[in-house]
Amino acid sequence: MTARATDRARYDRATALLDAPLAIVDLAAFDANADDLVRRAGGKPIRVASKSVRCRALLERVLARDGFAGVMSFTLAESLWLARSGFEDVLLAYPSADRAGYAELTADPKLAASVTVMVDDPAQLRLIDEARDGGREVVRVCLELDTSLRLLGGRVRIGARRSPLHSPAEVADLARVVARRPGFEVVGIMAYEGHVAGVGDSVAGRPVRSRAVRLMQAAARRELAERRAAVVRAVRAVAPGLEFVNGGGTGSVQHTAAEDAVTEIAAGSGLYVPRLFDNYTSFRGRPAALFAAPVVRRPGVGVVTVLGGGYPASGAPGRDRLPEPYLPEGLRYDPQEGAGEVQTPLLGAPADDLLVGDKVWFRHAKAGELCERFDVLRLVEGDEVTATVPTYRGEGHTFL
Repeated sequence: MTARATDRARYDRATALLDAPLAIVDLAAFDANADDLVRRAGGKPIRVASKSVRCRALLERVLARDGFAGVMSFTLAESLWLARSGFEDVLLAYPSADRAGYAELTADPKLAASVTVMVDDPAQLRLIDEARDGGREVVRVCLELDTSLRLLGGRVRIGARRSPLHSPAEVADLARVVARRPGFEVVGIMAYEGHVAGVGDSVAGRPVRSRAVRLMQAAARRELAERRAAVVRAVRAVAPGLEFVNGGGTGSVQHTAAEDAVTEIAAGSGLYVPRLFDNYTSFRGRPAALFAAPVVRRPGVGVVTVLGGGYPASGAPGRDRLPEPYLPEGLRYDPQEGAGEVQTPLLGAPADDLLVGDKVWFRHAKAGELCERFDVLRLVEGDEVTATVPTYRGEGHTFL
């Protein structure tokens, strides 16, 4: 019996009395993945990216482990909710235009002390001030550095289009703007190198592309390490009380942690290990989050149809954004239908061994987006469901 077949048997036994669709998290895999992130971080604390988890119980579980400290959130409303729920160190990873949220933040000493907001433009400071509605609390500010690799004099850009701040001088100039503006304090710098942390460098069947990605990432790491250190020096000259410098991502933890200028690492997807994180030479995780869809039809030889399953991930459209039929091994999509909104036909020899009511297990392409489809996660230990915990959606929150 292969390891995957053993896992399938465990998951089927654990959920035998539960109807699908349903979602699980294998706690042994989740904890092993957490241990691996800590090992790769080499002693630097890991700030958990909440968008990749989207479940308070699992955020609490991982933050109770040595090596993890703080949350990286994705909306201001989520940040405030987490802070009200007892999370004391929340870094909002993206700028916000939530005026009501800023009014709440600036009027509450506890929230203002717990939440740090992201800024890369003076216009965002003006928006916050206009939203204060009498709130006088000092807003903790993190400045975001653009990490993109620019070649040929800037004519070629590799990396996400995020912050407009690329050079040390640009980041330091904004730090001065913040320092001169009453009611704000620069406490952090963030630089997310998505073209390194979020792009697999070992794609099956594509050796030339994989080598090109590795060469690009090596060049990007060298360039960014030098520039990030210069940015930190420039900002500390303006804001000597700088508390943290955040960098990294699941795919680059050990590389980013090696930089002296970085004080903490961001990671989240590495806890669930969705299918997009299979193509890395730097680490191997264990799939921890899966969902099951029930077989509802057997249209013919080598074909079964499951209910639902059409849960594509965000990003550039492509087959890699679809969930992966994972267990039993050997199933694939019908190229004429793909993953359907209400039903999904699956092809392959294992289909002939599946009966109506059996479960097919899938891995989502991304991590936390799975939780937007399910109200609860069943936590599996061995071959038992030992707890049922709500996702953000299950607690009545769809923040984005």
